[in-house]
Amino acid sequence: MRNGITGATRLAAVIGSPVRHSLSPALHNAVFEATGLDWRFVAFDVPAGRAGEAIAAMKVLGIGGYAVTMPHKADAARAVDEIDLAARALGSVNTIVLRADGSTFGASTDGQGLIESVLHSGHSLSGARVVVLGAGGAARSIIDALGRAGVADIAIVNRTRDAAERAVELCAVARVGTPGDVEGASLLVNATSVGMGHDDLPIEPALLRHDLVVADIVYHPLDTALLRAAAAAGATTIDGLGMLVHQAVLQQQLWTGQRPDPAVMRAAAEAELAARSR
Repeated sequence: MRNGITGATRLAAVIGSPVRHSLSPALHNAVFEATGLDWRFVAFDVPAGRAGEAIAAMKVLGIGGYAVTMPHKADAARAVDEIDLAARALGSVNTIVLRADGSTFGASTDGQGLIESVLHSGHSLSGARVVVLGAGGAARSIIDALGRAGVADIAIVNRTRDAAERAVELCAVARVGTPGDVEGASLLVNATSVGMGHDDLPIEPALLRHDLVVADIVYHPLDTALLRAAAAAGATTIDGLGMLVHQAVLQQQLWTGQRPDPAVMRAAAEAELAARSR
């Protein structure tokens, strides 16, 4: 670090359980080091059901920001003083800011992180037709953000119809879809865990084509079976680090007021993943 820790150093942290696997410390500390911001980022393993206590501690200790991961996102949404529109719609918070007046503000940056990742790759979402695979927490955040991004249609494809029907309620352009909807889509998002640590595909490779953009939220491994099949079909691919990095960019902007360079975060994440695979 450029500067040592002093009495003026601000602290941010990820809270969850477990958190030892989190890439957040690597991403955020890389930017703090590169820019000289007098902040440090650590990880706190907070047992389930104790998010409220962690947020109370945030106020007492002056911790500037939290990244919130499982199992605390819903509890955090109920415990903060104010939440943004996305967090309210989802009932979930992944980012908490300690304001100057001592109050806490909760936000959800996950879905917008996917939006930013797609836009950063040079693709427009205005009027796009999208297929989202999955209807869990990550998928819901993406569906909500897509609805705010001006897409024309969101087909939700999920193993259980009831979960897909609940996700449809997040925005007016969402509907329960089928794998066949990929044929008319411009963007396919895998928001399931299929592909994490194995070679299973969440969709038939015959549905992939050269004019499709395929985004996968799985980042370990980076080169998932879906992305390999998409590349073989000539499709444009966006790996899971895209969403992870861009949601972290939005988090840090909320905490510090400064927008960090996503390339710095991306490089730090890749280096950390490479070190873990040795």
